Amino acid sequence: MSHLQNLLLDTLLGTKHVDGAALIKLQEHSLCVASPGFSVMPSDVQTLVNGFAKNPLKTRREGLYFKEKDYKCVRADDYSLYAKSENTGVVVVKTHLYLLVATYTEGMYPSVCVEATEKLGEYLRRKGN
Repeated sequence: MSHLQNLLLDTLLGTKHVDGAALIKLQEHSLCVASPGFSVMPSDVQTLVNGFAKNPLKTRREGLYFKEKDYKCVRADDYSLYAKSENTGVVVVKTHLYLLVATYTEGMYPSVCVEATEKLGEYLRRKGN
C-alpha cells in the first residue's frame, strides 16, 4: 500500500465519518489512489476538476453531479467544494497537485468529514503536494 493510500485510510477513513476517499492528479485528470471499494469514474474526475476550473459562483449555483447523484453545492471557492444530497455529501479540497475527495453517508457527521479532509489538504499543501 502506498504512503498516500495510507494517509487516506488513517486520516480520513479512520475518523469513521468518511465513507470513501480518493486523490485525483490535477495535471493528468486521473485517479491516483482511492480507499478500497471507492471507485471514481473518469466523468466524475472531470466533473470535480471542472468544479474548480469554472467560476466558483457558477459551481455553487449549478451544483455537482458526482457518482450518479445530483448534489447541491453548499461551498465553492478556490480551494474547497462541499456538496450534499439528502443525508450524503462530498467534500473536495484542492492542493497544488491533487484534488482530495471524501464522501460521507447517513449517520456520519459532515463536520468531521470536512475537518479531516481540510486538515489533510493543508498537510499536503505544506508538503508541496
